Parts: sequence; structure tokens; C-alpha cells
Amino acid sequence: MVIRGARQNNLRNVDVTLPLGLLTCITGVSGSGKSSLIHDILYKKLYSVLHDSRVLPGAHRSIEGIEQVSDVILINQSPIGRAPRSNPATYVGVYDRVHRLLANTPEAQARGYTVSRFSFNMTEGRCEECGGEGVLRTRLQFMADVETPCPVCKGARYNAETLEIDYRGKTIAGVLDLSIEEAVDFFGDQRLIRHKLGTLNDLGLGYLKQVHPATKLSGGEAQRIKLGHQLAKIKCGRHNLYLLDEPTTGLHLADIQKLLDSLNRLVDAGHSVIIIEHHLDVIKTADHVIDLGPEGGHRGGAVIASGTPEEVAQVLGSHTGRYLADVLG
Repeated sequence: MVIRGARQNNLRNVDVTLPLGLLTCITGVSGSGKSSLIHDILYKKLYSVLHDSRVLPGAHRSIEGIEQVSDVILINQSPIGRAPRSNPATYVGVYDRVHRLLANTPEAQARGYTVSRFSFNMTEGRCEECGGEGVLRTRLQFMADVETPCPVCKGARYNAETLEIDYRGKTIAGVLDLSIEEAVDFFGDQRLIRHKLGTLNDLGLGYLKQVHPATKLSGGEAQRIKLGHQLAKIKCGRHNLYLLDEPTTGLHLADIQKLLDSLNRLVDAGHSVIIIEHHLDVIKTADHVIDLGPEGGHRGGAVIASGTPEEVAQVLGSHTGRYLADVLG
């Protein structure tokens, strides 16, 4: 895929070749034009062609090779939901399946309980004192809300009748209170649930509760949940283009390796991954690197180097290349 005449913001009417089927890193100092190239031009142009023609891309002449891409997916650090009820379990699509397991127990069927009985969004099964949130929220002006455990359900979210039903010794509240890592073991015989939660666990998110409120997730956690959701639904016969912006922010080296393993799974499945990144441990493992610069602002906007990490490391005018040379020895 080739972007022709990119001139959004400080980009200097450049042509940029983006190889498909690889893990590509876009590098450069802050303000060098990375986001203008990937977010403003590439993503918005592909989204306008594939989804919504009303989206206006950044200034450029043309993009060649769009027909080779089935879809473009931006995996950023925006929240997975704006409401406290949104959580990893609902986002990856296991929440309803957990409800179904409880509703299919003999005791639930004998009482006539349906799937909706086990949703804390529905009035029939949730605790009405807290509205299924497990806490009472006191809103304060100019300060953060104060949360106190619900005195009726003690944080369980459900009413007493609903909590009389158990699945393998755990009530719906007990099941949802499991961490992602614990849930992968608990649902060992449920292939789809295990698969979806397993992708999150593989990305180092096993410590999170399944119902951890979306509003309390960090940007990096939200981004990895989105990535895990995509990994769980990889389809053959399609060629998706995945775009990420500094996914390693705040990650330990062990978590970075898990992230790279997951990104390479997308590439191995026949997709393309482009990430804007500064972390040298990621850049050195990329299949292809495009370095913008040489500086930021009006002194940036040019393609300084392009090729494998080893090739970029040999370009004397590249700041990224100079540091890559040290890392690569």
C-alpha cells in the first residue's frame, strides 16, 4: 500500500510505502508527523472508503492498494465504555453466555428463571437498592463521587432469590467476581468463554476482575482489552489492517513480550499491523520500520529511513537508527 503526496500538518508532500502482511513500526521524534500520517490520512481514508464516506481524511493525493484490505481497525486507548456497568466481560461477549449457564441449571429452570434474571441491568434479578451496581454513589460537586457498598446486597449486585442459584458451587455474583485468570480455569469446559477470556489473560490482564468497571480501566488496559477482543475473533480469508498508537505505554518488559506475541498472531493469521512506537525493544523486532523526521514541527515531516530495523540502523541521519544501532549491537 502506498500513500502518495501526504501533506497533512507538517508532512512534506511525501510518498510512503506501507508493506502489507507484516508488523510495521512508524517511528520518529515527537511532532515528526507520525499521527498525521497514520491517523489523519491512512485511517480516515480507509474508514471513509470501507465504512463512512462522510469521514474526511487529511491532505494527500491518493492511496494505492486499498482494495487489498478487508477492514481497518483502530485499537486506541479510549475507554471501552462510558458507564460503570461496562466491563471486560461485556466487551468481549462472555457476559450473556455466563447468564445462560446459570439459567440452564435445574434449580433455575424449576423456578422459571430466564437468562435476563442473571443480568444486573434487569430489574427482576438485581438488587433494587443499588440498581445492580453493588455500591451507592454520592455525587459531589467539584469532587469525585463517593462510593459505599450497598447495605442490602453487600456489593453482590443481585437480590437474595437470584443468589440462591449456583453454577458449580458459585452464584452469579461469585462467578463474576472471579479474576480473568481464575475464570479461564473455572470455565475450562466452556470452549468459547475460555477462548475469549484466555486472549485477555495472554495479554497480561489476568489480574483484572471480569466486571472491573470500564471507567476505572487505564488507557493501556482498555487498549489491550480491545486487542484481545480482536484476537478472539480472527477470521481466515480476510485481510484486516490493525492500527495501534504506542501500545507499550506503562508496560513491563514481560507484558511487552506478551503484546508482541499477540500482534504477531495477527500477522501470522494473514493480517497487517502498523504501530506508532518509541520503544526500542518493539522497534527492533518489527518486520519493517518507517522513520519520520528528522526533528519535530516544521523540521519534521520527511521520511528519513525505511526498511528492516537493521537497515534503518545504518542510516546516519536517523535518530531512531542511531539508537537502534546500539540495541542491535
